[in-house]
Amino acid sequence: MSFRTAAVLHQIEVALNSIGEMVMLLEEEDLKVRPLSDKRSVGELLAHIAEICEADWRIANGATKEEMEEYYSKRGNVDKGSVIKAIEANFTALQERYTIFTEEELAQQITAYWGVTYTRYEWLLEILAHLYHHRGQLHAMILYCCGKECPVRLFD
Repeated sequence: MSFRTAAVLHQIEVALNSIGEMVMLLEEEDLKVRPLSDKRSVGELLAHIAEICEADWRIANGATKEEMEEYYSKRGNVDKGSVIKAIEANFTALQERYTIFTEEELAQQITAYWGVTYTRYEWLLEILAHLYHHRGQLHAMILYCCGKECPVRLFD
């Protein structure tokens, strides 16, 4: 595994660990809280976060729009335990997949179903950015929607 791949995977793990700490601050009833009536609830956001490593992996490997719609249609309601388990399982799978890529494979360009083209390495960076984006949303929702303190460190 390349040094840069290992570094990005480490940062993904840091992000996921802090998300896991935030999940543990929540009560099950907090999962129903919505910032606005037409926005995701805390639980829906957590369900999305839990699938990012797997879903974005599929996109990064050329999954079609129809394949992704089918993948997402099989996702159900979540509780805190299922979120933590899915985060762990999906990160482990992502890590195993990326650790076997050669430099040449990391440089291979893959086009998403909506037309954007990135190298496999860039797709890994996109996964990290996607997680940071939603981690920030979760942090704000815990503070402002659930009314809880959130003493979780977001950066080292």
